[in-house]
Amino acid sequence: MYLPAHFEETDQETIRDLISAFPLATLVAQTLDGLVANHIPLMMNRDGTLVGHIAAANPMHQLITPDQDVLAIFQGADAYVSPNWYPTKLETHQQVPTWNYEVVHVHGRILFQHDAKAKIAAVGQLTKEFETRTNGADGWRLADAPQDYLKARLADIVAFKMQINRIVAKSKLNQNKAPQDIENVAKMLSLHGAERMASRMKLRNSDD
Repeated sequence: MYLPAHFEETDQETIRDLISAFPLATLVAQTLDGLVANHIPLMMNRDGTLVGHIAAANPMHQLITPDQDVLAIFQGADAYVSPNWYPTKLETHQQVPTWNYEVVHVHGRILFQHDAKAKIAAVGQLTKEFETRTNGADGWRLADAPQDYLKARLADIVAFKMQINRIVAKSKLNQNKAPQDIENVAKMLSLHGAERMASRMKLRNSDD
């Protein structure tokens, strides 16, 4: 990933928050069959690993070996930025369109798990997290499903953990622009419904 120093994101809390807020990762690997990419919800464990599961019918768990490098891409908020939104454009006219975004690249290796215990742990962990976010105390639980039905569904998946080797993150939030430009771009993004991007711009650039 092209990463100018002023856009590099090094704050670990910010990185974890983005992974949590945008858990649908693009998992990419080079295999003997060529590049493969899958879109999979992932969660970061307290031990720093990523956990997820895929369909047993997905050939990914057969194509990727335990010693093979993989890349999980987490795409955060993004938004188009018009040159017309920079107040300094009126002075110099030296502005061009750009795109603001936040992204995290997680490099590591995957251990696929075929045993029932690992599958239940992976499904249970992701289910608890996202059901709690969605439905609170009324969230769906594994115990709500009939045991024979659940057993059949678990047979259809493969769990996995991803051991992380390194993380590269980028927050492209107009850090290279004048304060008045940053302020007005955030205002315009908010008016266009890009509230998260506007909020992230204000927060990040208030720290610089």
